[in-house]
Amino acid sequence: MAKSSQSKKVVSILREFPRQKLTAREIAFKLYEKYREDYQKKRNNPRFSDDEEFIKQLVAEIGSQKTQILGADKHVCWQDKPRPRVYWYDPDFDVGAKVKVSEGNGADERGFQFTDDNPYTEQRLYPVLVDYLNSELGLYCQRIDEKRSRNSRGAGGNQWLHPDIVAMQPVDKEWDEIVRSCVKQGAGQSVRLWSFEVKKELSGSNARKSFFQAVSNSSWANEGYLVATSISGQGVEQELRMLSALHGIGIILLNPENPSESDMILPARPRDEIDWQSVNRILIENEDFKEYIDLVSTYLQTGRIRPKDWNRI
Repeated sequence: MAKSSQSKKVVSILREFPRQKLTAREIAFKLYEKYREDYQKKRNNPRFSDDEEFIKQLVAEIGSQKTQILGADKHVCWQDKPRPRVYWYDPDFDVGAKVKVSEGNGADERGFQFTDDNPYTEQRLYPVLVDYLNSELGLYCQRIDEKRSRNSRGAGGNQWLHPDIVAMQPVDKEWDEIVRSCVKQGAGQSVRLWSFEVKKELSGSNARKSFFQAVSNSSWANEGYLVATSISGQGVEQELRMLSALHGIGIILLNPENPSESDMILPARPRDEIDWQSVNRILIENEDFKEYIDLVSTYLQTGRIRPKDWNRI
């Protein structure tokens, strides 16, 4: 950033509203309003079709910078539960109590807690994730069922090949037709493709395996994510942050009770190009994925989206 880091900018916002609890979204709006000049170059990136898309990116970044924000000022507090997470500035806050405030039900346990009354399975999480991605991020999604694959390479030949959910982001949806034509003629990017691997929970026993499954089946996309409803276990979130920094896969903490309160705790590192060779490999094997790419192709050719074709589970 131009004069100070984003974490310090967040602290400056919190200082202006002492003891007032603010969500990441509320902070993002205030950041953009106060530091609009600093953010202008980043906002002009064509991947952001409007201010709302840019605000969503700021929200994701704030969530991923929690440690830096807390470390920037000893008077900054945060609370993870009940959702959504909130931050505030308390000039009377005792830094020695910060651990008690931030830990809630456990410093290494985050997200929706499962009980016998909340028997969510991965399959039941798919429509919840689609709801969140469509309503909050403006993505057009499709479920990929591995049972619809040919398995032409024999047992194990398609292991870690299929993501659970794929999505299209039509970045040119609100563009003037002249701009669309310029981008098309110049081989520019008018859509971005996303990939999601869904797990019920991430813990010490499955976090690395789940993460590298997401790396494998999302390597073709512009953005790839590992999605779970909770992260538990000593050091698991820290390891996921390390792996994300190395491999670019993002992490979404999904709230199945209230999808709008889900949290992109680590944004993916975007890839400029789609790996079409990998796309072709999955397309040959799986009928759902073939339909998905056909819908993307239709949009690229016509600029039209039929809602009934998307977000089906």
